[in-house]
Amino acid sequence: MRLIIKSSGPHFGEKEPIATDFNRFLSALSIRGLSAATSRAYAYDLLAMYRWLSAANLNVNDLDQTTLLDFIAHKKNLNAKPRSINRELITIRQFYKFLTGKDLRSTPGTLAVSGHYKGRGNDKNLGIHRLKRHRSINLRVKTPRTLIEPLTQEQVCAFLGSLRRYRDIAIVHLMLLCGLRSQEILNLQTYDIDTIDQYVRVSGKGEKQRQLPIPAILLRSIGDYMRLERPTYCTDSSLFVILQGPRRGQAMSRAGLRSLFRYRREHHGIPSANAHRFRHTFGADMARNGVRLPILQRMMGHSNSVTTLGYINLSMHDINKEYKRASEAIRKKYKLDADLVGLDPELHKFF
Repeated sequence: MRLIIKSSGPHFGEKEPIATDFNRFLSALSIRGLSAATSRAYAYDLLAMYRWLSAANLNVNDLDQTTLLDFIAHKKNLNAKPRSINRELITIRQFYKFLTGKDLRSTPGTLAVSGHYKGRGNDKNLGIHRLKRHRSINLRVKTPRTLIEPLTQEQVCAFLGSLRRYRDIAIVHLMLLCGLRSQEILNLQTYDIDTIDQYVRVSGKGEKQRQLPIPAILLRSIGDYMRLERPTYCTDSSLFVILQGPRRGQAMSRAGLRSLFRYRREHHGIPSANAHRFRHTFGADMARNGVRLPILQRMMGHSNSVTTLGYINLSMHDINKEYKRASEAIRKKYKLDADLVGLDPELHKFF
């Protein structure tokens, strides 16, 4: 992948003098073995940096912690998400070090941490151990902790009931029963499905491979698709291919996979259904049924166990369910149910 930056704006493709350093950086990433999707993400981050530098009449040599604060303010004005800003800050620091061989300069008037201080002590999630001390903490934006609700049983059943192709059923089953990402679905080859030992070989982020068992219902849906829908002659060995039109038999694209979910959000009244939400539902279901953290981490293909912990943090649905169960037992223990007989039904008007 290469960049071209013209007066009308930046594009992917050819090399211009102003983009030479960008392309050398991207080439270095490619040599290291990073995937095309990762290199593309770096390229977009470089474009964001280039636009900001051009608007501010700055160059790479002007970068320091103070100018990064200006970059953060610029991105916030564009309503960028904190995670996106932090990723772009990492790219900027890596690109600066690639060109200069030095870390970004620290300047007065900047804070390394934002909003809180996490001192030495015990990590509340990963058990009892001492946190490693960092020599320096890079400038970043505080990322709010968001709770992603998994799909409900009714939403999953409604979505599955709206599918009309064996291919689409197999795709959703792989997300719901194996927790595969969208790109992992598209990366699957016909030889990745082992029907004898009943497992699927998955190529995840960073070309990391893992194997997952597949239940009988999933084997059946894949078998129905292969036997009844997949064209006999395809251009490659991709498992999921286009089924109609002039590109019939070619590998399914990301846009095609997104349209499968977008159509049902728009026309079947399932607004919360998307590809990654099914993966979240798989992780939440595994955690609810007692799958241990190390096992779930391997199943999900997470390199960091902290990411997997997000599936163990209970949703409000789980909290309400458990609270009602425990509250009922407590009321019976202290014989408090009798006090509810005289509860004023109009009480809610005062709140």
